[in-house]
Amino acid sequence: MSESTRPKTNNTRTLDVAPNLGEMVKPAELIEVKGASKLTLADRRLFNVLLRHAFGPDLASENRRFEIAVADLRETHESNDRLVQSIEALMTTVVTIQRPDGSTDRVQLLGWNNLSDPKRKRGNLKYSIPPELALLLKDSTVFAKLELEVLRAFTSKYALALYEAVARRVRLKHVFTERFALDDFRELLGVEPGKLETFGNLNQYAIKPALLEVNALSDFTVTVVPEKTGRRVTGVLIGWGAKDIEGRKAAYAELQRPRVGRKARITGTVEDTLLE
Repeated sequence: MSESTRPKTNNTRTLDVAPNLGEMVKPAELIEVKGASKLTLADRRLFNVLLRHAFGPDLASENRRFEIAVADLRETHESNDRLVQSIEALMTTVVTIQRPDGSTDRVQLLGWNNLSDPKRKRGNLKYSIPPELALLLKDSTVFAKLELEVLRAFTSKYALALYEAVARRVRLKHVFTERFALDDFRELLGVEPGKLETFGNLNQYAIKPALLEVNALSDFTVTVVPEKTGRRVTGVLIGWGAKDIEGRKAAYAELQRPRVGRKARITGTVEDTLLE
């Protein structure tokens, strides 16, 4: 299902990778960005759908415009009013992306767009990827393959963010853990500044819900271990591993069940993966 890659010596570009059926390819540059904490789950889902629709060599072309039927956005928004809100959120969100050479780019996530008739459910959305972002993605060689069914199933933006971050790491050879400073981990999850400031609140309202969904629905397991300096939590150690065939079957079976009652079915799986 999901996989992550490292830079390749054969210079394979992310935009030349063909996703398998039921997957989307997402450049690593767009997975762990800074400045996107205000985006909601719906905003993030919309961005993934627009990125998936535009994905390919043409995505890196300046001034390239794309068009998608509004009906194809129903998985992210039921109402056009909320769709417009998410479009504007993506247009006004400036993210910071770090290049391999250590420099940083600040870019918007969505450029010009035109919604043919905001008052009707039918119609098309025309849109563009900002040229600076398109050029940045042109040379991308690191990516994750994300399962569309898993992306649609999440009810927490923290789960979506954690899933994407681990998906680009889970198949790295000989790498099974990574340490994050607490502020960096908060940014990775998309926690807004000033919210969930204590580790107890962060744990209860962001980490545990994310672990619960990711461990139940994806084809890998994730652990988050707090690390302390003195008595204060100052960082976390994330660990991951691919599930065995039985674990993958269980995740697939849960994805086929109704969302109603899911929390009750999977509650209790997180205690074994988060160490207080």
